[in-house]
Amino acid sequence: MIRRIGLPTRTLRARVTLLATSLVAVVSVVLLWLAWRLVGDSVAAVPQLPPGTLVRVDGVDVEASVLSEHLRQQARERMVAAGLVAFVFVVLAAGILAWTFTSRVLRPLREITDTARRLSVESMGERIGDVGSHDELAELARTFDAMLNRLQAAFEAQRHFVANASHELRTPLAVIRTELDVTLSDDEADEAELRRMAGVVRDATDRAERLVNSLLLLARTDGAGLAVTERVDLAEVVNSAWLSVRANAERKGVTARFHLIAALTVGDPALLERVAGNLLENGVTHNVENGWLDVSTGVVDDARVMLRVRSSGGVIDPEAVTGLFEPFRRAGIARTARTGAGLGLSIVQAAVHAHGGSVHAEPVPGGGLAVTVVLPAAR
Repeated sequence: MIRRIGLPTRTLRARVTLLATSLVAVVSVVLLWLAWRLVGDSVAAVPQLPPGTLVRVDGVDVEASVLSEHLRQQARERMVAAGLVAFVFVVLAAGILAWTFTSRVLRPLREITDTARRLSVESMGERIGDVGSHDELAELARTFDAMLNRLQAAFEAQRHFVANASHELRTPLAVIRTELDVTLSDDEADEAELRRMAGVVRDATDRAERLVNSLLLLARTDGAGLAVTERVDLAEVVNSAWLSVRANAERKGVTARFHLIAALTVGDPALLERVAGNLLENGVTHNVENGWLDVSTGVVDDARVMLRVRSSGGVIDPEAVTGLFEPFRRAGIARTARTGAGLGLSIVQAAVHAHGGSVHAEPVPGGGLAVTVVLPAAR
């Protein structure tokens, strides 16, 4: 791809030069023909002597009509000779000027080409910058730089995501490997020890499976369109998602309060249930013992509906709230904690954006987090 960028630059320069030179040549030929006709007409317009009149030229008597025709032909020949010389010089000058000015005009395009040729994953920070002009090529350079900014951000996010995913997956694998090595190296390990080891391995495997499923869901959701679109009531979605979270909330002593008002939107029911489920799971998992959970749905205005989940919990720095939507980010939770992979809010954000909505989070005074999802209302 990058090599092919350099070819049009030279081809375009040659084509523009050839086109400009051809236009000048055609115009010059037309002017030369008009001059030839004008000279002939001018000579013909000279008053003629009566037929048979002799004119002495250099001591020789010549008939006037023959002399007129000779003068007309000589004038045309001189005009053609001078015109051809001028034609050659004009066309040559046009070619040189077109080649020179085209080179100057296309210099920003060559800079763009050279920058694109030098770019790689390791040198994504290079930019074209100011090209010294204010025309379409300058706009192209700015557009190209903006594209490079987006690509660099995407590469950095991808690199960060892969590093974090590798770290998260390495933790359960390390646990499994350690448990197997320790248990198998013990020749006196009994059935109880083997069962304990199997339980630890199963827990680590479950954690790895949940992480992989979350990564797959995030990959399918982030930047993808909706496979299914139908009318969905957010109140019903919350009720359905709560069924899988309620048992964990009861074990933790979390008191849940619901203020559910019909809020119709259009989208993928399963994906919207995953949004509500992730918010409820986060509200319960990262809650304190005997804490509280407040869930509400409703209509914002004629064009928007909302889902809000507020919960108690640890104190969160307001500056750290935005980072919670990044993959593998958990507020105040160790990376090796077993309370989730840190992908819940990332999946929520990707799914909400796929539905054309927005999501906002803010810390709750005294500790906790409030997440508000706003979606387009069903028409």
